[in-house]
Amino acid sequence: MRMLTRARCIVLVELAAKSRIPTLYPYREFVEVGGLMACSIDLADVFRRAASQIMEILKGTRPGEIPFYQPIRFDLAINLKTAKALNVEISPTLLAIADDVIE
Repeated sequence: MRMLTRARCIVLVELAAKSRIPTLYPYREFVEVGGLMACSIDLADVFRRAASQIMEILKGTRPGEIPFYQPIRFDLAINLKTAKALNVEISPTLLAIADDVIE
């Protein structure tokens, strides 16, 4: 999967805003440029796990013997400015569990 550039993130966020569509994005970068919400995996954690798996393979472990790890850490980011512009009310409970709230 090819990562989106910041310019492409902005275009997608602007299209959703123009249509007044509340959206949930896959990466925090979307919220930073004006998207409503993002629920994403912790990429640093995924990369650390991948590096340790590569290390095991380089040490001689067969790939089939290495356990498959699913992401266990997720980040929730909410943009309150966008919520207000879309006239969307975010519940206090959701705000309390969010890892990052952009005002």
